[in-house]
Amino acid sequence: MTDLDVSPHPSRLHLAAAEDVDEFVTALGAFERGELTADDWRKFRRLRGVYDQRQDGRSMIRVKVPGGAITSAQLRTVADVAARHAGGIAHVTTRQCFQLHFVPSGEVDAALAALADGGLTTREACGDSVRNVTTCPLAGVSADEPFDVSPYVDAMVRHFLRGPWSSKLPRKLKPSIGGCCGGDCSQAFINDLGLLATTAADGAPGFRLIAGGGLGTLRRSAIVLDEFVPVAELLAATEAVVRVFHHHGNRDNRAKARLKWAIDKLGADRVRELYREERAAIAAEGGRPYTPIALAAPTPRPRLPLAATPRAGFDAWVAAAVAPQRQAGYAIARVRVPLGDLTSGQLRALAAIVDTHADGELRTTNDQDVVLRWLPTERLPLVHAALVDADLALTGAGTIVDVTSCPGATSCQLAVTTSRGAARSLTDALALDAAVIAAAPDLTIKISGCPNSCGQHHVAAIGLQGGVRKLGGRAVPQYLLHVGGATTATGARFGRLVAKIPARRLPAAIAALAQLVARERRPDEAASDVLFRQDDAALDAALAGLGELSAADASELDFVDLDDGETRHVVAA
Repeated sequence: MTDLDVSPHPSRLHLAAAEDVDEFVTALGAFERGELTADDWRKFRRLRGVYDQRQDGRSMIRVKVPGGAITSAQLRTVADVAARHAGGIAHVTTRQCFQLHFVPSGEVDAALAALADGGLTTREACGDSVRNVTTCPLAGVSADEPFDVSPYVDAMVRHFLRGPWSSKLPRKLKPSIGGCCGGDCSQAFINDLGLLATTAADGAPGFRLIAGGGLGTLRRSAIVLDEFVPVAELLAATEAVVRVFHHHGNRDNRAKARLKWAIDKLGADRVRELYREERAAIAAEGGRPYTPIALAAPTPRPRLPLAATPRAGFDAWVAAAVAPQRQAGYAIARVRVPLGDLTSGQLRALAAIVDTHADGELRTTNDQDVVLRWLPTERLPLVHAALVDADLALTGAGTIVDVTSCPGATSCQLAVTTSRGAARSLTDALALDAAVIAAAPDLTIKISGCPNSCGQHHVAAIGLQGGVRKLGGRAVPQYLLHVGGATTATGARFGRLVAKIPARRLPAAIAALAQLVARERRPDEAASDVLFRQDDAALDAALAGLGELSAADASELDFVDLDDGETRHVVAA
């Protein structure tokens, strides 16, 4: 593998089509004239990436970001649209997309048009479709990868986007491609369709194809459908999985319509047979040949003398946030993004950084952060200074302080609690308690406002799921606490429910579990593994009293959900 074999190519990330916006405007007009039912309009706009919010007259727009890769020009487009229509905030999701919240419904078409002008699409970012293809943000620069999966992400996205199979599925199908970093960096085992890069005995590149993973009320680790798919057969193999789901997914009961339910019903062996049948049918149709795309190498930034003395905190930032690429002389930097929120100003600052010091692209991550790549090592002081100026020089990406959360009841109609408020509360509490951070820095925390696990709480060392209990006839927001979840190179491990903690007591519960990890950790053991092997008695002892709440103990604040800084939401009785 050469150092610059499959690096960024500016034009590949332009996925917009003008007709998508035209169709949206036409359908909106039909709905307003009564020619389209409310149900048909809802299905249509979701396939175009638009959801209603909890607030009347406000919408959420999801921007598809395949592989988490977005150009500097597109970052500026998102910044402009956020500033004009979404309160100046863009949110990074756990599927590497950008979401724009609180968009006035009457401005959605203008926002979609502006995004399309910047080459960005919302098509099939939501709805019963092949969703955003996620991948490792280090694809192409990691020393651990068998080969760079980036061109295969591009090929798969273009094959399905607006294709005949992509938007008529029983429910959504979430795909991922990965295989570097020595583990399941792309979370393939919790996706409906996963591809893990590998090589055959003769060194030929290919993928291990897995399917049927998922979180939510029915959690499943994906099964292996095909041990080795040559890269030339990527599109045929992935289309075969989509076709199996199209033909055999449950179209009568949405609650049981995901691919994992079809595998449960039909059995793994039968699904493998159906997959092989679809492969044969595709071959009879002429196949789906994949020809590798020759992508241009990045233009290395010229070697320049440092323009300024490194800022205060530079050495600590390098130690915590920077790592070398496999390409000599270049580095990557992880940027922690609290709550996954970036202001329009921060988006523009990031665009300037990747234009000036990197390769013109940014990568989002599946834990709601961003990664800068192709940074010449001598430019790191300049990069750090620019991040400091943008209030983005936070360290701790991927650690206990990097709390992941879905939008929760701030905007989502399904959420029970303001998970963002819980994330903000925990982040603030951890900032004041260095002892907890030191006890278990790798104690990952993920929060969802409902059982659907958009915050991926089922695969965190500590997973928190929003809920409610009644006390004296009144509702108390609480979180179902799961421990020991993880995604690994061999499968997903789901955390087990061990307690129900009133929302106001979450910081105390996290501190107690961090101390338990510090006491019980074996050499080189991950925090998630420590919690996974604890018995119920040990966990009950660590959390003693924190789940109990009586009328005598409760204050008025216990009945009010945690404030996320945007919308105070009182849980309904």
